[in-house]
Amino acid sequence: MLGFGTIAKKVFGTPNDRKVKATRATIEKINALEPEFEALSDEGLIEKTKELSERAIGGESLDDLLPEAFANCREAGKRALGLRAFDTQLMGGIFLHQGNIAEMKTGEGKTLVATLPAYLNALTRKGVHIVTVNDYLAKRDAEWMGKVYAALGMTTGVVYPQQPDGEKQAAYAADITYATNNELGFDYLRDNMKSELSQMAQRPHNFAIVDEVDSILIDEARTPLIISGPSEDRSELYTIVNKIIPDLTEEHYKLDEKTRNVTYSEEGNEWLEERLHREGLLEDGQTLYDPESVTLVHHVNQGLSAHKLFLRDVHYVVRDGDVILVDEHTGRLMPGRRMSDGLHQAIEAKEGVQIQPENVTLASVTFQNYFRLYDKLSGMTGTAKTEEEEFAEIYGLGVVEVPTNKPIARIDEHDQVFRTADEKYGAVIKALTEANEKGQPVLVGTTSIEKSEYISQVLTKEGIEHNVLNARQHEQEAQIIAKAGRLGAVTLATNMAGRGTDIQLGGNVEMQVMEALAADPEADPEAVRTRIEASVAEEKQKVKDAGGLYVLATERHESRRIDNQLRGRSGRQGDPGRSSFFLSLEDDLMRIFGSERLDAVLSKLGMKEGEAIVHPWVNKSLEKAQAKVEGRNFDIRKQLLKYDDVMNEQRKVIFRQRMEIMQSSDVSEITKDMRDQVIDDLVYEFMPPKTYADQWRTEEMYAATIERLNLDVPVIAWAEEEGVDDEVIIERLEEAGDKLMAEKTAAFGDDVMRGIEKQILLNTIDAKWREHLVTLEHLRSVVGFRGYAQRDPLNEYKTESFQLFEALLDGLREDVTQKLSQIRPMTEEEQKAMMAQIEAQRAQMAGAAEEQMPAPNENAIEGFVESDPTTWGNPGRNDPCPCGSGKKFKHCHGRLA
Repeated sequence: MLGFGTIAKKVFGTPNDRKVKATRATIEKINALEPEFEALSDEGLIEKTKELSERAIGGESLDDLLPEAFANCREAGKRALGLRAFDTQLMGGIFLHQGNIAEMKTGEGKTLVATLPAYLNALTRKGVHIVTVNDYLAKRDAEWMGKVYAALGMTTGVVYPQQPDGEKQAAYAADITYATNNELGFDYLRDNMKSELSQMAQRPHNFAIVDEVDSILIDEARTPLIISGPSEDRSELYTIVNKIIPDLTEEHYKLDEKTRNVTYSEEGNEWLEERLHREGLLEDGQTLYDPESVTLVHHVNQGLSAHKLFLRDVHYVVRDGDVILVDEHTGRLMPGRRMSDGLHQAIEAKEGVQIQPENVTLASVTFQNYFRLYDKLSGMTGTAKTEEEEFAEIYGLGVVEVPTNKPIARIDEHDQVFRTADEKYGAVIKALTEANEKGQPVLVGTTSIEKSEYISQVLTKEGIEHNVLNARQHEQEAQIIAKAGRLGAVTLATNMAGRGTDIQLGGNVEMQVMEALAADPEADPEAVRTRIEASVAEEKQKVKDAGGLYVLATERHESRRIDNQLRGRSGRQGDPGRSSFFLSLEDDLMRIFGSERLDAVLSKLGMKEGEAIVHPWVNKSLEKAQAKVEGRNFDIRKQLLKYDDVMNEQRKVIFRQRMEIMQSSDVSEITKDMRDQVIDDLVYEFMPPKTYADQWRTEEMYAATIERLNLDVPVIAWAEEEGVDDEVIIERLEEAGDKLMAEKTAAFGDDVMRGIEKQILLNTIDAKWREHLVTLEHLRSVVGFRGYAQRDPLNEYKTESFQLFEALLDGLREDVTQKLSQIRPMTEEEQKAMMAQIEAQRAQMAGAAEEQMPAPNENAIEGFVESDPTTWGNPGRNDPCPCGSGKKFKHCHGRLA
């Protein structure tokens, strides 16, 4: 009997069906406008943009403008790229504009879909960010889709690492900006460390479309973005600790693979103490539990993690003497990203490469809190449904499944489970060889570099040509993927998540045209394209006849999304395809999540070697195991966010204050308020309310007044006057403080003094905030222990971090007041001494430059005088130097300083 929910779905459709149905009327309107927009000239499209933009800025709602804007954008796409957006792509664009996540299968043209809502929302001229997973895709998409925006009269920018400031500001000022999530987050932090408004790059956060949204907002959201600076060098300690760790035995530590956690056992602690005493790192009588041992304990813990949890070629690779992290979800290298808390240094010690100094946090933000800054956020991916709850709870985003343009023809087979890894790999090679013999392209998915290289070795022995795509082949990524759909192609890939390039059956026409023209620049581009299109079409048919792309996965990932992404590479745009997963009881997921029971069942069944169990129940139990891991990862991210939310409120206050200061031309009111507050606090400290005059600590107050306010005033005598109370003392100190600052302003000049106040304010805020971040990090690392005392660590963290923030604000007022009270203009003698010092430095540098410059010899041109450039003639940069040295002018007397 059918349940009520099932009957309701049959009658009314699912909520997703209803959302899809609701867009039909709008899509019909857009299609009805097509002939009108086809009739416009190229200039007419640009004029239409101006008209729509004026209406949007004038207050007309974007929802009302949507049909015309989408029709205009679709026409521009047809003209600029030869691509006409399907109805399902218009539907995806509508959902993105509404602030949803559009789940669209691989090959449905998400890159083109993003142009529609991006163009519509850019009409307000407030800027739109399109977020990609790597710099290559940001540049590729900006260049590719930039042609569409240019045809509409809009500007496109792209943001990338180490970009010159001027270029970066221009990129953010563009109507549509392409960038990676990392660069956007780092630029936000950098902007809030600037001291002038003109130096800031980002505008207020208006609208963002996140490509591969699950990868960016979920997979990468476990670790915050941190801008850090170097701290003291402790490399020697890492090296000593690193020599000790390999001598540990299994009873010295406990390894929990489920939670990826490793700790010392009781025996381990005793052994460590004895060994550290021997190495001279622990003093006699000192134990690991003493407060003085905190740093040492931290180092030995990180050394243990580096050796037991982090594996070379799985979690990181070593290249050119650097330890480079591998993104566990995409298999990509992450150069420049370092683990915090000394873990990266511990791995460097383990690998015997140069240990970089540890860093201290200067600024930090989580992706969750960065992306929640946007007024409107949306995203697109092939796989979001499994994480629907997290998207809704953390980002307030709904997930809508967009139907495919053509029905999916891929065959998804049940998982095959073998008892051992050897049996599994034997079956993988057999299936791969069979497919290869009939010319079917095969994409083999692995979970680590190590496993992809193992299969590569076996295939090499078998004489099967193949390409390997993992973190080591990062640079050739797009080219390898573009060839993966060719007849007989075999591609091994580590984590295919978010690769951003389509696997097209028969090959990728654009890539082949580019390669052909690069090899023969003289060739006629049109003729080359026609030839390649015909060849690809013929090959595509052969591949279809062979069964389309065969996705052969060698393991289940701990996240169902990654498996679905791999599967989704096959069967794009209604193409035929096939996918199957080959597993063994020795795989990490099976081993960690209870394969003992399954192993016992398989033994009872009397399975022969090489036989696999294939049953829907196995798929179900695997999905449950994956759901457990996903649930745990969600909890980790939620916990991280709860702690970061506490800091985020404080971050917003600090960043807002900095912004107000930078926007003000005169901050003297702010500094006066701070000074008055310091005076209030100072008087209340030494003359507490409701105390008698003989209880006042006037001598201490006199010393504090000189130290904190640089005021030498007779506070002791004032306090002894008849009828004087704390209010009178406060009033007199405020008058004296105002008078002192007025004298300083007169001495420096009004404009200079305003500039000094601003710089001191900003510099002090930054210094205090940095100190505060370090304190919060330390608080966070120890607050968990409060749980043992039946106190909620999060509430403890909230209470203490609030107290620390209040202390930060008090310290800020004192520091600013003290610094401003002590500045003074230079005396004439000091100015002369400084100028003399500068001149001496210049002379020294000029002398050093002359020493490097060769003296003229007998081959010098006639009349050459070294000290007089007018006698050197007018040589070109690459001409011989007129001094006769035989060197080029640019390397000799023409060398630029």
